[in-house]
Amino acid sequence: MRRPAVVWGAALVAYVVAVLHRSSLGVAGVETVERFGVSATVLASFVVVQLTVYAALQIPAGVLLDRFGSRAMIATGAVLMAAGQLLLGVVTELPWALVARVLIGAGDAATFISVLRLVVVWFPPRRVPLYTQTTALVGQLGQVAAAVPLVLVLHLAGWTTAFVGLAAVGTLSGILAWATIRDHPLGTVHERSRAGVLAPLREVVREPGTWLGFWTHTLGQFSTTVFVMLWGFPFLISAQGLQPAQASGLLTLNVAAAMAAGPVIGVLTGRHPLRRSWMVLTIAGAMGAAWAAVLLRPGPSPLWLLAVFVVVIAAGGPGASIGFDYARTSNPTPRIGVATGLVNVGGFGAALLSIMGVGVVLDLVSPPGTTDFSLSAFRVAFSVLAIPWVVGVVGVLVTRRSTRRILREHGVVVRPVRVLLAERRAARRGPSRGGRAASGHRDEGPPGPSA
Repeated sequence: MRRPAVVWGAALVAYVVAVLHRSSLGVAGVETVERFGVSATVLASFVVVQLTVYAALQIPAGVLLDRFGSRAMIATGAVLMAAGQLLLGVVTELPWALVARVLIGAGDAATFISVLRLVVVWFPPRRVPLYTQTTALVGQLGQVAAAVPLVLVLHLAGWTTAFVGLAAVGTLSGILAWATIRDHPLGTVHERSRAGVLAPLREVVREPGTWLGFWTHTLGQFSTTVFVMLWGFPFLISAQGLQPAQASGLLTLNVAAAMAAGPVIGVLTGRHPLRRSWMVLTIAGAMGAAWAAVLLRPGPSPLWLLAVFVVVIAAGGPGASIGFDYARTSNPTPRIGVATGLVNVGGFGAALLSIMGVGVVLDLVSPPGTTDFSLSAFRVAFSVLAIPWVVGVVGVLVTRRSTRRILREHGVVVRPVRVLLAERRAARRGPSRGGRAASGHRDEGPPGPSA
């Protein structure tokens, strides 16, 4: 019998490498412009192509995952990403580079949702939120690998060596996944979907909790992805005047902050399943304030403020992962792959539109042909991020109302936070004559389709 930690560990290695592949272009933006002779809009299109493929394949990948299991999907994804990096390392023509990014996006699409399915199958339900957060955050070590060793290899050994080396690392992670991962514990029955694409998708989209997860993921994920995957490094260097080592340090701090916040959010999600949406909205509010503090400042921000900024937006990743918990508690196991894939579309779909939007605006407000974008240009370009932020907040509020209506039909009443706080203040003063609210449900109630 395979121990859960061994299976999960091999899957984590594959996910770390997938994030490394995903983030590799974000730290090589200047080299990409020089190698392929492209503008900011075309540079953004590299990431947009990758994210478009990633987002477009989430639901098909979820269907394949529910049918074939995590082992096959993770190993296949690793091979596709390795092929993409190998191609990117040897070509100099723009069309072939875009093909390489398509392969990377396709392989990446299969990885994370497959690891999350292993978490659901191998660990107790009460612990799933914590392991989900830990999975997402340990995976971000791939971002650290992109920001530090990959940048070092890129500068010392050049483009081809760096990207062919990434292909080799990806191949090894695929071999490890195939040799180690098992789709379910020995002796258990593994439910696999035999339906087509439309039948499970129809069931998933009918669940309000799925859409609450979708908008949760959107709200937490998009601006962090915009910053980390492409525009953060140029913003810190060109607009804020930092040295590459300082910019890499801030991106590393972003990862460290996310890894610190993730387990805390995971524990709170497991203990307070009826208060998950408040965590989501609180994180979104803090992220919006952090962006405003940096962008509304008349000149370059001091290093301490940039450090606070990257720490605050780092919470967006763990906040987005709460969306996967909504997918889990709103759908049965045979449809987890499709539900998780649909939720994952939210953040990455919004991110790809935002990345392209920032690139287009940068080109419009900057001198033709420039690659050294000013702070004022970035300030205007990043303002487009307010649109998906507002849409995401509205989406969470609307779908939370629908989800809570379904809960009431099942006898679960989510009491307002102000009522809970009033009860706790009363409890500290002494026993209340009126007792608890009529619903009798605690906010620490068992995990289920809750808001």
